[in-house]
Amino acid sequence: MKRRQVIPFRRKRTGKTDYKKRLKLLLSKKPRLVVRRSLKNIIAQIVEYKPEGDVVVVSATSQNLKKYGWNISTSNIPASYLTGIIIGKKALKKGVKEAIVDAGFRIRSARVYALVKGAIDAGLKTRANEKVLPKEEIVKGKRIKDYALKLKSKPEIYKKQFSGYIKNNIEPENIDALFENVKKKIMEES
Repeated sequence: MKRRQVIPFRRKRTGKTDYKKRLKLLLSKKPRLVVRRSLKNIIAQIVEYKPEGDVVVVSATSQNLKKYGWNISTSNIPASYLTGIIIGKKALKKGVKEAIVDAGFRIRSARVYALVKGAIDAGLKTRANEKVLPKEEIVKGKRIKDYALKLKSKPEIYKKQFSGYIKNNIEPENIDALFENVKKKIMEES
């Protein structure tokens, strides 16, 4: 007797969807805070399940930070945290008070955890272990600042590494001041 071969779903074969994990998230009956990252951006969405298909309630990307004066890298930890604040505030405006984190396959990423910390600080309730969330000093850009100070003695490497900052007349050693300024603007926005 021949056995029938079962071919898994295409998204499972290509490594895009973990259906067991998705089912657990959907059974919670809570909106999901979906976090995805690319090389230059981080994207966050509040998604609700409907039988017809998922519905995006609100979304934010790290590109939204340019509106608040963040003219440097949109793929670092401080940018992720600020994006988390934006998505958290937008979710609260739409009446979403609680969400469950859906980080996909990039579950162990400091940028993902920084975004979750930003959403929590904005007032969105979600379950997150405090041990995995980045410390306040890292979120404010202390590592970037320390690295810039270390490279200051090597001007050619410094200019190459921080060319985006220099192009926008921002000293990487002052990233914490820029961070506080942008965070203040986001929090003041109603």
